[in-house]
Amino acid sequence: MKRLWTIIAVADVARSFAWYQSLLGLPPSQPAHDHFGQLVDADGTVLLCLHRWQAHDHPTLATPAHAEPGNGLLLFFRVNDFDQALQRALRQVAALALAPALNPGTGTLEFAVRDPDGYYVMISAQDAI
Repeated sequence: MKRLWTIIAVADVARSFAWYQSLLGLPPSQPAHDHFGQLVDADGTVLLCLHRWQAHDHPTLATPAHAEPGNGLLLFFRVNDFDQALQRALRQVAALALAPALNPGTGTLEFAVRDPDGYYVMISAQDAI
């Protein structure tokens, strides 16, 4: 099987790592390095990789000065604990970027938040209503 590993550049890997673990209800752990961490599901599936800005010579991770972080990117997570994810999100952010609403295309509830680096994060219920 082939899998896509989404990697986003962040200012502080440890801070973002803890933020996403909390949002997604993952058990607390530490990233492997101060410049890179992989958030994984219970079955070992990589959900998201976090890479510190300017840590290596990756051209698109060189500096946030070239574009606003998150421009053209939507991080979209389907969760099986939507109500709990919403409560976790409300404890982490001052305000939701998008209030919970039914997506008529998928028939699922969704809400959105901004992460500590400004990325737009959509949380969607696993099952349709």
